[in-house]
Amino acid sequence: MAGLEGTKVRLRPPEPAEFHRIFDWYSDPELVSPYDRYFTDTYDSFLRGLHESATDPTSLAPRYVVEPLAGGGAVGVVGHYLAHPVLETIEVWYLIGDPSARGHGYGKEAVGLLVDRLFETTAIERVGITCDVENVASIRLAEGLGFLREGTLRRAFFHHSRWHDAYQYGVTRAARARPAPTG
Repeated sequence: MAGLEGTKVRLRPPEPAEFHRIFDWYSDPELVSPYDRYFTDTYDSFLRGLHESATDPTSLAPRYVVEPLAGGGAVGVVGHYLAHPVLETIEVWYLIGDPSARGHGYGKEAVGLLVDRLFETTAIERVGITCDVENVASIRLAEGLGFLREGTLRRAFFHHSRWHDAYQYGVTRAARARPAPTG
């Protein structure tokens, strides 16, 4: 799996020296659970997922770490998975695990690079993002990359002792290839 580089970040496969840090991000409810279903995984099953992700299209394991070009090491992770056994769509996900790295556009650029790579290397015609309706940062990220809100999944997942709705976003190959409107 080759790396990708933008103007702010580089995406590259996770390195063994980073596995514990990434696992810690996944295991921290303050980083993950405000807008996502939180569950504790074991480190061994996390490692298994990392190693199997290259051959498992349904894997939720990180495919790339997000590393600022300015240096400092990994600040987050991104991934993708085949979301449905029949529908031909891929979902992307992202986590900027270092809170001090949020708000700098790293997530947006990382997801854009990943989406472009998926369209370059697969025959898929649609890539999706699903996010909590309260996750303003993810909504801005999706819409800023040209994803269109396609619907609301009501009571889609349970966390923080209540049911949450989720927005479903999608971008097609043709829409991603068009230049974004200016203004």
